[in-house]
Amino acid sequence: MKKWLRNWRLFSLFSVMALLLAGCGKPFLSTLQPAGEVADMQYSLMLLSTAIMVLVIVVVTIIFVYVVIRFRQRKGEENKIPKQVEGSHKLEIIWTVIPIILLLILAVPTVSATFKLADVKPMNKEKRDKDTLVVNVRANLYWWEFEYPDYGVITSQDLVVPTNERVYFNLKASDVKHSFWIPAVGGKMDTNTENKNQFWLEFDQKAADKAGGVFYGKCAELCGPSHALMDFKVKAVPRKEFDQWIEKMKNAKPVVTDPVAKQGEAIFNKSCIGCHAVTPVDKRPEQARTAPNLANFGDRERIAGILDHNEENLKKWLRNPESVKPGNKMTGTYGKLTEEQINALAKYLMSLKVE
Repeated sequence: MKKWLRNWRLFSLFSVMALLLAGCGKPFLSTLQPAGEVADMQYSLMLLSTAIMVLVIVVVTIIFVYVVIRFRQRKGEENKIPKQVEGSHKLEIIWTVIPIILLLILAVPTVSATFKLADVKPMNKEKRDKDTLVVNVRANLYWWEFEYPDYGVITSQDLVVPTNERVYFNLKASDVKHSFWIPAVGGKMDTNTENKNQFWLEFDQKAADKAGGVFYGKCAELCGPSHALMDFKVKAVPRKEFDQWIEKMKNAKPVVTDPVAKQGEAIFNKSCIGCHAVTPVDKRPEQARTAPNLANFGDRERIAGILDHNEENLKKWLRNPESVKPGNKMTGTYGKLTEEQINALAKYLMSLKVE
């Protein structure tokens, strides 16, 4: 008896904790704090479907309790058989029509939202409007590339977008299947190697302000040992700031003055330039871009998508990438750099800024 009570208390405690934690969430990550038109639609559908499910559970529970109490066995009535209702056309019609109505209530807004979210005609016009922003997203093991084809700009890991307008995405993978997801803003959608998926998102300015201007994005498809570490950041800014950023990126050229950083530049040009680019205007074909573009590395939010952006974490990554992100394609560099080279390379990479 005591053991049963102890187990029941633990179960109750964990149940309450799960209920409380289910309501926790940050505005830059939580699907329960929608930050755009797509997220609002998906959140509304979640609420509608949850309300229908709760309604069904409540009605069925009430009927169950009523039947248990109303038709319970009473003393002296052990052999009494209640009135049988099988074959009642009225009841059969009721419990057939009600689920159909509930399904229609859920199906109509779901189908409507599906068609609205699938409308990518503006991005596929032969001559699309100059204000229609298209971003080519390419998922790799375990990093993200973002290309702005109408501007000739390529960057990695940090996606920069304007707020309060639709941003259209072409999604593709270079190796295995991944999935592009920004929980607070909407999604998710697979990135495949054999075909291109398209969809759009809208980033709300007020929600962006609440989130500090940065949303978190993730890979939502199991893709390898570092799947859980395949993150990216989204900087949502007003259109004017976005246009200024694009201009800075188009004209960005690495200028190194620090002597130590210059040593790092020499090391980079000897060892790293074969995979990484340091200019955002990268004319190499897609298959030749085998590593993240580092043009604005010094301005980014994270090291390797997951570590705080500082020199110490950068050195940690350069010393042993495998310890940070298992299975990544930089693992072969482990042990090939001296501490002096790592210090110089870190200084150089942190100097790559456009801001």
